[in-house]
Amino acid sequence: MAVEADGVPTVAIHTHVFARLARNAARVNGTPTLRQAFVPQPVVGVAPAQLRAYIDGLDPVSKRPFMQELLEGLTAPLTEDDLTGVSFERSTPRLLEPATEDELHRRFEAEHWTDYLPIVLPTEERVAAMLAGTSHAPDEIVGLMRPTNYREFWEYTVEKVAVNAVMAGARPTYLPVILAMAASGMTARQSSTTSWAAPAIVNGPVRNQIGMHCGIGAMGPYSHANVAIGRAHGLLSQNLQGGSVIGDTYMGSIGNVYNYACTWAENEERSPWEPLHVQHGFKPDDSTVTVFLGGWYTQSGYGPRDTWEQRFRHCLAACEPYSPPIILLDPSAAHGFVKRGLQTKQQVIDWCADNARVTAREYWDDPWTQTLIKPHAVAGVEPWASLLKAAPDEMVRKYRAQDISVVVLGGESQSAWKMVGGNFARAKTVRIDDWR
Repeated sequence: MAVEADGVPTVAIHTHVFARLARNAARVNGTPTLRQAFVPQPVVGVAPAQLRAYIDGLDPVSKRPFMQELLEGLTAPLTEDDLTGVSFERSTPRLLEPATEDELHRRFEAEHWTDYLPIVLPTEERVAAMLAGTSHAPDEIVGLMRPTNYREFWEYTVEKVAVNAVMAGARPTYLPVILAMAASGMTARQSSTTSWAAPAIVNGPVRNQIGMHCGIGAMGPYSHANVAIGRAHGLLSQNLQGGSVIGDTYMGSIGNVYNYACTWAENEERSPWEPLHVQHGFKPDDSTVTVFLGGWYTQSGYGPRDTWEQRFRHCLAACEPYSPPIILLDPSAAHGFVKRGLQTKQQVIDWCADNARVTAREYWDDPWTQTLIKPHAVAGVEPWASLLKAAPDEMVRKYRAQDISVVVLGGESQSAWKMVGGNFARAKTVRIDDWR
């Protein structure tokens, strides 16, 4: 820690549910003897008297008085173990020892290498066949990934991505899409307690070239390409970032079904507007994938009916302040907006940004805005600085227009729409063509 490097003793304090994670994070960062103390969970929304009782009571992990843990941690001299630290051998064997198919399946499950659905065992022959889907060398570095901030980044190669593509049941023609998603560095196994997923939107000619589905049931399991690509992104995320193990490298309290497969293709042919990638500076004949951090919530509705504005306002008000929506419109819904005078995607986005309003009190009474947005507001960064100055009952805008996305998908069997959490400002768009 920086303050300890300056000669200031410190003790890291966590809530007890993070004990295993905190100790493991210290270990993998080379400080296994880092002084740590723990208080009960929760600490948010708890009365001051109860918080004081935490301090006066026992550390729920060590079962010793909390203040004793704190004082000893601050005053005890450094030991030989403290000064030695620890280092790790990061290389892993390329091949496993031979075993039966059943034994290997059990080994993969026991090592947390699967999503607990059956996998295709990645033999050398199958991985070689998968690598035929790209011109890139097997040992080329694709990117870096980690399960959350303050954990180490892990580096991975084309071959390692191909291994996970095989496990997911993908075909070689899908590999450039999967490599592009891996190159984004956006994990589909984010360790946040908020149970994020990684919604991804594929655009351009590749959709039709590999058989992705964007019509009826576009978000469902009705395309081998959609599902296998999404699953491959999930598997490579957990296996190439250092793991996704409950209580260790995964802390999503409720979890998220989108973690299984969350890759969708835009129905560009039936949309009245330019597709997502063109809207953000790519050419129509570029093939891209945009990976979001989101998927925490889903709102839905039909229309636009005569009361669409009220319904949209209600749904936008219910969306999380820290996670602006990806607005997914069936083509018939998109054309309905055009008929009502919203001729472009940007007009829809601007309307949503202007009408996504809550009271300032409600906006700031959110753990994510308090911990991740409020520091920017205090530092004077707009628009959050102005939101911090607003009166508690003043209605304030929740989102900037540049953070909201509109994507058209679906088969026009109903004029339906959904809002799925996913901030474009934190998304990454990668050219799939660069990985062919």
